[in-house]
Amino acid sequence: MTISPSRTDELLALRLSEVPRGVSNGHPIIAARAEGVRLWDVEGRVYHDWVGGIGVLNVGHNHPRVVEAVRAQLEQVTHTSFQVAMYEPYLRLAARLNALFPGERPAKTIFFTTGAEATENAIKIARSYTGRPAVLSFTHSFHGRTLLGMTLTGKKGYYAQNFGPFAPDVYHAPFPYEYRGVSVEAALEGLHELFRTTVDSSRVAAIILEPVLGEGGFLPAPPAFLRALRDVCDEHGIVFIADEIQSGMGRTGSLWAIEGSGVKPDLLTFAKSIGGGLPISGVTGRAEIMDAPAPGGLGGTYAGNPLACAAGLAVLDLFEDGSLLAHARHVGERLHAAFRDLQAEVPGIGDVRGLGPMVAMEFVKDGETKTPDPEMATRVVEAARRRGLLLLKAGMYASVIRVLVPLTVTDEELDEGLEMLRGAVWEAAQG
Repeated sequence: MTISPSRTDELLALRLSEVPRGVSNGHPIIAARAEGVRLWDVEGRVYHDWVGGIGVLNVGHNHPRVVEAVRAQLEQVTHTSFQVAMYEPYLRLAARLNALFPGERPAKTIFFTTGAEATENAIKIARSYTGRPAVLSFTHSFHGRTLLGMTLTGKKGYYAQNFGPFAPDVYHAPFPYEYRGVSVEAALEGLHELFRTTVDSSRVAAIILEPVLGEGGFLPAPPAFLRALRDVCDEHGIVFIADEIQSGMGRTGSLWAIEGSGVKPDLLTFAKSIGGGLPISGVTGRAEIMDAPAPGGLGGTYAGNPLACAAGLAVLDLFEDGSLLAHARHVGERLHAAFRDLQAEVPGIGDVRGLGPMVAMEFVKDGETKTPDPEMATRVVEAARRRGLLLLKAGMYASVIRVLVPLTVTDEELDEGLEMLRGAVWEAAQG
């Protein structure tokens, strides 16, 4: 008897033959539709999606208000290129974000399409403003897949491969990682050692930092570290850039992750969840810095597309009254409590960390040596998928499971997802 291949098998074969292997796939499933926290594949199987397009869906899949805003804009203007003919959604969204900027005001905003574009343009703006070439980033960081983005990224093995040579005048300082012995004091000493031995502070245009590392394993930057960096930037005339591409738009329980530290960035990059699923990114910052490049120095054909700007306005509407942020903090408390309970039961969970609902657990082979256990993390991801829960790994050693559950998740949905996760962790712990 001949068994016909499933729809998934057919499409996976098409993926193998038609798409290059350089694009990795976290799960061997083909999405058909999605709503809220749930995603259905082409076979009709339903999953709780705790990946959210890698942090793109803080308001969930196909939120009705986002869909309606895009539908309305679709009937008006889909594209002109802002440099050719301006349109109201771009201007309104810029004004909204300027009013929400956590730094000194007045502020200005420019839009792009991807997070990497926002990163590159933030560096261009900082270099134009200071007249300096050098940029400092941090170990374990991720800032995109373009040439400059890969150069800034402090997690080289997986992303950089043999794509060099890379951009010049980019340097990396240590990021605090208390669990692995890098204290705030040690990280700051590493930064000052860099100034003493490698690049003089007078040549540095910008320091770019994720307030909570994304790909690096959901490590929050301690407030004391952020305050010290702000002091360093003030002392040496360096532009402080907060990369909120993954940590922004409520992911940590505040609109921007850096808000909790009281530190004011000069520039802030955003992308991912601002568009509710549509591609949009940008830079918001102090007006005098943002105005440094001359006309023609910034832009992009699809930058700030009308449909994406309409989606962005709808997303900000959802955060406006504060109730979604309050619920996000509630979700974060529940996730932290559940993860701590699991850590107490499962020896392989070495660390639980995060800020608000941006939570992760790091797996180790031994609690004393803290040897990373990426195999355990992989087993958890696979076991969770079999139960109907989609997860994603992170961290320098791919030994961290991160949670990017929609902030709109209900308590009942969260209970279901946590039950799947608990079962997956216990199954994985058995080897």
